[in-house]
Amino acid sequence: MRFEEAYAGWSEKRLTQEEAAILLGISSRSFRRYIDRYEDSGLEGLMDKRLEQGSHRCASVDEVLRLTNDYCQFYRGWNVKHYYSHYKRCGGDRSYSWVKSRLQAEALVPKFIGKGKHRKRREASAYPGMMIHQDGSTHNWIESKKWDLIVTMDDATNEHYSMFFVEQEGTSSSMQGVKEVILERGLFCSFYSDRGSHYWHTPQAGGKVDKDNPTQFGRALKQLCIEQIAAYSPEARGRSERAFGTHQGRLPKELALMGIIDMDAANQYLKAVYKPRFNEEFSHPSREIGSAFVECKTQELKEILCEQFERTVSKDNCVSFENLILQIPADQNRMHYMKVKVKVHRYLDGSLSLFHGPRQLCRYDIRGNIDLSQASMDYQ
Repeated sequence: MRFEEAYAGWSEKRLTQEEAAILLGISSRSFRRYIDRYEDSGLEGLMDKRLEQGSHRCASVDEVLRLTNDYCQFYRGWNVKHYYSHYKRCGGDRSYSWVKSRLQAEALVPKFIGKGKHRKRREASAYPGMMIHQDGSTHNWIESKKWDLIVTMDDATNEHYSMFFVEQEGTSSSMQGVKEVILERGLFCSFYSDRGSHYWHTPQAGGKVDKDNPTQFGRALKQLCIEQIAAYSPEARGRSERAFGTHQGRLPKELALMGIIDMDAANQYLKAVYKPRFNEEFSHPSREIGSAFVECKTQELKEILCEQFERTVSKDNCVSFENLILQIPADQNRMHYMKVKVKVHRYLDGSLSLFHGPRQLCRYDIRGNIDLSQASMDYQ
């Protein structure tokens, strides 16, 4: 039917042979062959005659029966390779694979599970900034206190760009680690992490991640044009796991030696002392000279690395957000925002902003009160 449409267009001089061939997805030479066959035999002439013919190499039913009967009567229990050597000496002209598949199809010989492909250790990335790892480790970093240590490191050099303690790993801590890397080095190419719920939505436990339904963190990376890669086993995150083994062995002892017992002091120690010493001892040059980091020129990094939620303004010009009532102040651009869709941005420090399209309507503190001191936005 598609050919008849193209043929009619060519016959009526609405299409050239080249245009008709493009319409069918074939070459103009093939189209001319089809014209000859169609004019000689109609649509039946276009049918592929190979579909009606059996393969000349196809074995007959009698040949297959002779093979299986011969094996059952005289060679039952022999492995395929042993039997095949006798089969060839007796004049058999089929391949080893054909004989094995026929015997396996009749369940005369077992099918063995393949050994699997040879696995090699993945090489580190060639340049810094090609791949960034991030992971968290829950541990008693201080005696009787369990915190999460969030580490963001480079795959190529093992250098730790960001290290800090939080009460619990989540979206904010992950964004904070990425933000510190971007501000210090620039935008990177790809981000590698486990399948934690703040990184990925996983419809089935232990299954594949849903790349079409990003989390708040995934949405932020997509806006920054950073590829997000999910790891499916602890072994896949070997570099991070080995680094955490070192941290769990060293950090508690160093914090105890310094008499540090609160999180703020521990984070200051990480930034000022521990991280530089660790990088000096454990980081190494990349395989190639150069860098894949790109300077971050966006002035809206703060508005990207935050959580974003859509809300509808109520009749009293307020927005409800997680047990908070955000009042929209008087605006010279319009009388009210009743029933308008707005976006709530929650930043890493817990403060909030309301946006209508690209315009910021108001900024609020962590309790939902209008933050008059932040009337002008500071994207840095």
